[in-house]
Amino acid sequence: MASSDIQIAQQARLLRITDLARDRLGIADEHLVPYGHHKAKLSLGYIEQLRDRPDGKLVLVTAISPTPAGEGKTTTTVGLGDALNRIGRKTIVALREPSLGPVFGMKGGAAGGGHAQVVPMEDINLHFTGDFSAIALANNLLAAAIDNHVHHGNALGIDVRRVSWKRVVDMNDRALRDITVGLGGPGNGYPRQDGFDIVVASEVMAIFCLATSLMDLKERLGNIVVAQTRDRRPVRARDLKVHGAMTVLLKDALAPNLVQTLENNPAILHGGPFANIAHGCNSVLATRTALKLADYAVTEAGFGADLGAEKFVDIKCRKSGLRPDAAVLVATVRALKYHGGAALPDLGREDLAALDKGLANLQRHVENVTQRYGLPCVVAINHFTADTEAEIALLRERVAALGVPLALARHWAEGGAGATDLAHEVVRLCDGASRFRFVYDDADPLWDKMRKVATQVYGAADISAAADVRAQIQSLQDSGYGHYPVCVAKTQYSFSTDPKQRGAPSGHVVDIREVRLAAGAEFIVLVCGDIMTMPGLPKVPSAEVIDLTEDGRVVGLF
Repeated sequence: MASSDIQIAQQARLLRITDLARDRLGIADEHLVPYGHHKAKLSLGYIEQLRDRPDGKLVLVTAISPTPAGEGKTTTTVGLGDALNRIGRKTIVALREPSLGPVFGMKGGAAGGGHAQVVPMEDINLHFTGDFSAIALANNLLAAAIDNHVHHGNALGIDVRRVSWKRVVDMNDRALRDITVGLGGPGNGYPRQDGFDIVVASEVMAIFCLATSLMDLKERLGNIVVAQTRDRRPVRARDLKVHGAMTVLLKDALAPNLVQTLENNPAILHGGPFANIAHGCNSVLATRTALKLADYAVTEAGFGADLGAEKFVDIKCRKSGLRPDAAVLVATVRALKYHGGAALPDLGREDLAALDKGLANLQRHVENVTQRYGLPCVVAINHFTADTEAEIALLRERVAALGVPLALARHWAEGGAGATDLAHEVVRLCDGASRFRFVYDDADPLWDKMRKVATQVYGAADISAAADVRAQIQSLQDSGYGHYPVCVAKTQYSFSTDPKQRGAPSGHVVDIREVRLAAGAEFIVLVCGDIMTMPGLPKVPSAEVIDLTEDGRVVGLF
């Protein structure tokens, strides 16, 4: 009997994607660009035709602060989508595409798990439809154009000491964080310090996920600030005249990808910026398309409600006009015990004291979702077989005291049938009133925006920055970027900037160590703590167990 995620996925009976699109969504073959039998892109022309259709209900799935024990946010998103379809609500899930960095690093696959997965799982976790490759190529075309321009006379007067645009690769490779390019003599250009980010941290990825059309994409790409001149004037991608070619590289990728769940329900996967170093949401086009094609669209934000959900609200919703009708906050007994101080090997044992202490993390996330973002919320407990009746009872008691409902979900083991209680609760919440709000106003200065996020969402006492960083922030404010939202790059493991501080730390100071202008994406990246925009592989990466058998079957992919 299948036990691993990949074994379950490989035994699934998939519908041809053209049949699923026609029978479940009423989409004719002419509006699809198939990539094999089980995945396809929805044409941008067809998406434009959907503009006047009414929107369905938007459900945001978020979670507590992630732990090594796992929470199952994507699994819950998929299970909830299947469950809503089971109870007669036409539903599409809208997810991010996985990055190869985590797939081969420490996280493994990112297409759900157990009997709540999107498929074809192997394709989704690996090359899929080539979107990430297109984003990397567009990013690196711009990087090559910068050095080429300098090599051929530098008519724009680029100061090679102030080139901010980095190259990218979709792999965790710490050796590429800081490099020197242009060595080997005059024919290789001018030597300068450079570096790589992971693809999901690229501003091109952020732009890709916020763009509403090809022309909007082109305009945003042209606005990217890549460097400064010696007199500190910005140099943009359009000054290098490559933003049109970048758009050409991305024109096919911009069309959202249609796949299916294990229960043959439609799913749209598109884009994938990280939430700890970018805004952490699938594309606006994908979410809007799901809302037009179904009664309910279930989407997720990256990592916890302090990072992913805050950016979903303050960046994606602010830029797109999207408004969630309800939120699902995912937690596990195991993860809450970990936040309460239990050691990883002991999480399978009953420990009411650790669970009670760890509930502080859940409580703050609930408060953020309901009070900071103004969304009706249900706590979804992703059930594990080791969870005891006493632990579940304590959870129910404590969550009831927070004034929000709790649903126990067994979708990992039972698929959509195991999440129907959660589905009914989500429908009830969506039929109620939302008091949706942003954490800060557009008119707030950049410094005040960051302070509001830190103090109101992270529980911090204040924020800090070195004098030169503070001056950079003020310079961006004075240069007309003050109305942009802030995109905080920090550890996902804690409300603080110290990943070792579990639970719900408070009174800490969030230090801003770096500032990046994302003029095309139209936000300001504030890098806090020791977070890296190019992760490294762990001591034992997932790549060591991923393999191919003699009969061509992939194994070890989560």
